[in-house]
Amino acid sequence: MASFSAKNNAKYSVRSISLPSRFHPATAKVDGELNKLKSWEASSTSSSGSIQAGILDLEELYISMDELLNMASTRQVLSCNQDKRFTDELLDGSVRLIDICGSAREILSSIKENVGVLRSTIRRRKGDSNIQAEITGYNNLRKKTKKDVKGLVSSLKKMEANFGASLLSVQNPADQHWLAVVRVLREVNFSSILIIQSLMSFLAPPTSKPKQIRWPLITKLMHKGTIACDGNQDDENEIECVDVTLSDLSKCLSRGGVGAERLQITNEQLVNLEVCIGSLEDDVERLFRHLIKTRASLLNILS
Repeated sequence: MASFSAKNNAKYSVRSISLPSRFHPATAKVDGELNKLKSWEASSTSSSGSIQAGILDLEELYISMDELLNMASTRQVLSCNQDKRFTDELLDGSVRLIDICGSAREILSSIKENVGVLRSTIRRRKGDSNIQAEITGYNNLRKKTKKDVKGLVSSLKKMEANFGASLLSVQNPADQHWLAVVRVLREVNFSSILIIQSLMSFLAPPTSKPKQIRWPLITKLMHKGTIACDGNQDDENEIECVDVTLSDLSKCLSRGGVGAERLQITNEQLVNLEVCIGSLEDDVERLFRHLIKTRASLLNILS
C-alpha cells in the first residue's frame, strides 16, 4: 500500500501545475475536505477499516461539493464559461464512476454471500469433502474477482488519463471563481479515482510471496478475541488473510483432515471478513448515491 500511496502522491504534485492552485472563498469547504483525503492517503493501509475511512472522507467531500454546485454563483459561472472538451469528459467521467462503483458493490455482495456459505459449512462441520468443495468455490470466486477488478482498474486509469488530457485544453478566463470550481471538480474526480482504486486493491491484493500462517500465535489471538493474519490487525487486508488461511486449510484437508480448533479459527476469520465486507458494502452504496446526486446537479447546470 505504501508504494500505491507514493505513486498517487506524485500524481497530486503533477496535477497541481495544470491549473492555478489559488483558492477561492466559494471552494474553501471543498478544499478542506480535499486536504483531509490527502492526509488519509499519506497514512492509509490495506485494511478494510482504512478503506472505509477513505470512503467516509470522500462522502463528506461530495456533500461539500453538492453545496458548492447549488450556489447560484457557481451555477452561473459553470453555465456561462463552458469548455466543451472538459465538460464532456466531466459528464462522461461521472457516468463511468457510477458504473464502476456499482460494479464494486456487486463484487462485495458476491464475496459476502460466498463467505457466508463457506462459514456455515465450516461451522456445521459438514465433512472434509464439503468444506473442500466450498473452499474451491470461494477460490473460483476470488479468481473471477481479480479478473473483474483488473478490468475496473484499467477503466479507472483510462478515465484518469483522459480527464487529465481534457484539462490541458481548458482556456483560462479571467473569472477566478470559474477557475476555482474547475480546479476542485478536477480534484474531486481524481480523489474519487484514488479511493476506488484503493478499494480495488483491497478486493484483489497484489500477488506476493505466500505467507506462512503462525497457528500458535493465531490461537493465542483467538483466545484474546482478536483474529489477525500475522498479529497486526490494523494493517492487514482481511481478504488476503482469509485467502492465506483457506489455502493452508485446504492443504491440511487434502492430507487427512484438521482439528476442531483450526476450523474454529478459520470460522472466526470468516466472520470477521463477512462483517468487514458488509460494512464496506453499505459505504459503497452511500457513495453510489452521492455520485448519482452529483451527476444530476452537473446535468442541470451544464445541459
